[in-house]
Amino acid sequence: MGFFKSFFSGKPDNPMAEQEKARQKNFDIFKYDGMRAQRMGRQDYAIKCFTEALAIHDDFETRNYLAQAYTQSNRLDLARQQLEQMARMEPSHTSTLLALANVCYMQEDYAATAAAAQKAIELEAGNAMAHYLLAKADNGQGDSLMCIAHLTQAIALKEDFTEARLLRAEALTRMSQYREAQEDIDAILSQEPDEENALLLRGQIAEASQDTARAEADYRHVIEVNPFNEQAYIRLGQLYMARRQPAEAIALLDEAIELTPGSPALYHERGRAKLMNGDKEGSMEDLKKELELNPKEAEALNGEYHNQPLGQTGNILGL
Repeated sequence: MGFFKSFFSGKPDNPMAEQEKARQKNFDIFKYDGMRAQRMGRQDYAIKCFTEALAIHDDFETRNYLAQAYTQSNRLDLARQQLEQMARMEPSHTSTLLALANVCYMQEDYAATAAAAQKAIELEAGNAMAHYLLAKADNGQGDSLMCIAHLTQAIALKEDFTEARLLRAEALTRMSQYREAQEDIDAILSQEPDEENALLLRGQIAEASQDTARAEADYRHVIEVNPFNEQAYIRLGQLYMARRQPAEAIALLDEAIELTPGSPALYHERGRAKLMNGDKEGSMEDLKKELELNPKEAEALNGEYHNQPLGQTGNILGL
């Protein structure tokens, strides 16, 4: 009788169930609209949709999508908040801890990066990415020895882990362990002959070993592979200046600036080359252009050219 009464009256037999059904429908609409927007690169709209969905129903998967959207929009504080909440919701979810470690690393919070990576390792000791992120935290805190140790663990778990081998090669180079660094670089280039960072690092090692011809060939190779690789031009220009070839450096940097006219580092290096070549007026013009492009660093320059472009400490790979 209850069914027929509901049917003929047009009223639902269970209004609470109908309300919940409507809420679920709205949740699904917001969630899947957000997913579509995210795939289309519409991160702001995706964030609005996911936020509306979560206001209806607190869903772990939707929080993950929202954290991704915040990360892709470089809103790292908000991404981290979502990931921390997800870690509280599901403490044994390794992928969440890895995503949290990565966001903390992007924020340069290396202690938090290490903490999240260590929790992931406790849950899954064989996770190569967790060891790699822990090594990145070590590297960020200037602990090269522990960085190398954790990278070695990552590589033992994943032999073809290019990023880990590259970071280990950088750390070894920083410690002047060139032979060991070269082994990692050779392993990378045997799989990826045009890997730009590996070629740049091999060129740097060649320079340190006084093999400038090898270094020049590597930098040229990178430029052929990617004409927009700014660091290859900077490295090669510096090599020419070290060999007292400022005219060659100027010609090279003219080419680089034509391709990337908004780079203060390229103007800095060309200014140094012009000064070495006796063109003080041209050098000052490049200095002015550099400061126009990067006014925040003007005080650091103090009107002088140094061996490194503005904002760059150490070598091209952060060594």
